[in-house]
Amino acid sequence: MKLQRKNMLRASALGALVVSGALVLTACGSDDNTKTGDGATKAAAPAGDIKCEGAKGKLLASGSSAQKNAVDLWVKNYMAACSGVEVNYKSSSSGEGIVAFNQGTVGFAGSDSALKPEQVEESKKICTGGQGIDLPMVGGPIALGFNIAGVDKLNLDAATIANIFNDKIKKWDDEAIKKLNPGVTLPSTAIQHFHRSEDSGTTENLGKYLKAAAGDAWPYEAAKKWPAPGGLGASGSSGVATQVKQVDGAIGYFELSYASAQGIKTVDLNTGATAPVKATGENASKAIAAAKIAGTGSDLALKLDYTTKAEGAYPIVLVTYEVVCDKGNKAETLPTVKSFLNYTASDAGQKILLENGYAPIPAEINAKVREVVNSLS
Repeated sequence: MKLQRKNMLRASALGALVVSGALVLTACGSDDNTKTGDGATKAAAPAGDIKCEGAKGKLLASGSSAQKNAVDLWVKNYMAACSGVEVNYKSSSSGEGIVAFNQGTVGFAGSDSALKPEQVEESKKICTGGQGIDLPMVGGPIALGFNIAGVDKLNLDAATIANIFNDKIKKWDDEAIKKLNPGVTLPSTAIQHFHRSEDSGTTENLGKYLKAAAGDAWPYEAAKKWPAPGGLGASGSSGVATQVKQVDGAIGYFELSYASAQGIKTVDLNTGATAPVKATGENASKAIAAAKIAGTGSDLALKLDYTTKAEGAYPIVLVTYEVVCDKGNKAETLPTVKSFLNYTASDAGQKILLENGYAPIPAEINAKVREVVNSLS
């Protein structure tokens, strides 16, 4: 980060502590979208919610841009409260962040998927006497935005979404779509479906949902690279949202705040609950609440239930993790890592997420995150 940018960030943090609302999850891209659709702003957390004991110097971190704007907000609040401390998070990608972590160049990494076994093994070279672990910190809904002239509300289920993105359903008045939308006049407009052109955690998490919930309609394994034929690629969530906004008959997937900021209508999911579920931070939190901890020991990697039929639970979600050493953290940055992550996992830090359109980590899981953060050595 250039000196001018550092000074601007510090000045902003030390000023009125007013930050943009509806910060977005921008998985594995370079997108930055920090305004709500109505231009509202949210106040920063009181300094009393941040404990600075032992924190000092510069802390470098990098990784998934799924959490970029959340981290930007946390950093502003944290640096305002902890004078003499600088936290620098480089938004790149989950893969790049984990590479940097396993090379020992960052204090923690952000990743929108849990560490793979080979990555854990590699981390043991850096985490002396320990290994890399996953701490879930930020959640959020992946919205399906659509642009169909004359249509303001659209219900879809997993199989129909899969057949749209698998190039099997080609027009908006297809019988499968009409069946899910009684009373809605659907045009014969051709469907233009857009996906991420680069490797993306958003793509991978949408794929996990479709693989689990759409059955044979989605024969692909979840991966960061878009797997299906047809459709058009666009760079970043911002690129996909721009295309959906501009093209009649379009549908695409991106983090919810892109829809809010650009006034893009979003699909309600028919999950098998009594009513279709809207894409909201609160509804995404309900889905994450059904997650189980799949990791062992201090590792808190989650297994999400993409087939939940719980009332009001929106299951197309993304969870980002902070990757740290359970033991063997660098002595010079460990106090700052613990101080900063204690804040992000605090009630105040998580409340900011809900206020800004994210999905906070459920309280029971988050309590375990704080326990692990306090145990880092």
